[in-house]
Amino acid sequence: MRAVLLKQPKELEVAEIPTPEPQDGELLLKVEACAVCRTDLHILDGELPLVRSSLILGHQIVARVEGWGRRVEGFALGERVGVPWLGWACGTCRYCQMGLENLCERAEFTGYHRQGGYAEYAVADAHFVHRLAEGRAEELAPLLCGGLIGYRAYRMAPGERLGLYGFGSAAHLLAQLARAEGRAVYAFTRPGDHIAQAWARELGVTWAGGSDELPPEPLDAAIVFAPVGALLPQALRAVRPGGVVVAGGIHMSEIPAFPYALLWGERVLRSVANVTREDGREFFAKLNQVAIRPRIRVYPLEQAGQALADLRAGLGVGTAVLVP
Repeated sequence: MRAVLLKQPKELEVAEIPTPEPQDGELLLKVEACAVCRTDLHILDGELPLVRSSLILGHQIVARVEGWGRRVEGFALGERVGVPWLGWACGTCRYCQMGLENLCERAEFTGYHRQGGYAEYAVADAHFVHRLAEGRAEELAPLLCGGLIGYRAYRMAPGERLGLYGFGSAAHLLAQLARAEGRAVYAFTRPGDHIAQAWARELGVTWAGGSDELPPEPLDAAIVFAPVGALLPQALRAVRPGGVVVAGGIHMSEIPAFPYALLWGERVLRSVANVTREDGREFFAKLNQVAIRPRIRVYPLEQAGQALADLRAGLGVGTAVLVP
């Protein structure tokens, strides 16, 4: 099969490698589409340590079931499934027992510990895939991380007025969900990014501006998706007393020192780490009532490097999706 391999940081190679064979409890999947995530970029750039050689990136996989190993039941050939970031959890550690498998001490993540979806085929633990509706595969792929982890952050950011810092893959999905649920959305982009601000307004946000600006009224909550530590104090400035700021990324630059007055007034600063299977069940059930339309840019598999470079440069709007 064709696959894009990460041999070492910043070095991608398109190669022909053997098609993987499913082991006990695993599905063999024919990849239809795999969305590109900023976490892939953090791995590529060495900001997250490389934990295996010849890694296949990609954790927003839409695929069809091609086969399975022993001890797999309940799937049909050709059935559509999605593979998210959380690829496996032990089920026995204290976090798993608390319903926090996203914090599992031995968790394995797709496209990091486990081979991902920048390829024609993939394998996945049958217990950690999501059954997906029919539809365009390229538009379903961004839901498996931007949607799922974004939704986990969204549930931790209550209130009527919601700020979204970094208007990209996750934020444009959550803006649609928040609007459907009657919330006012305030979109913060890179200063001067009028294209992204216009896109946000097209989606019905109440206000759109640069991340160096304050909103016209205090926010109840804000989610920071951009991996820029300096945005956390800025978001604290934007929320009211008792408001919540959620850091929604897996990696972030250094957070600068800030005065205690920004946190005082019972403001809350918290992070979101990974995602659980229950998050996925809730999110995809909600999509049966709320229509969310991802905006995508499609690249052939061989152009994975270009898709990641465009993401790094902030070129284009929407989510980049690779198609084998």
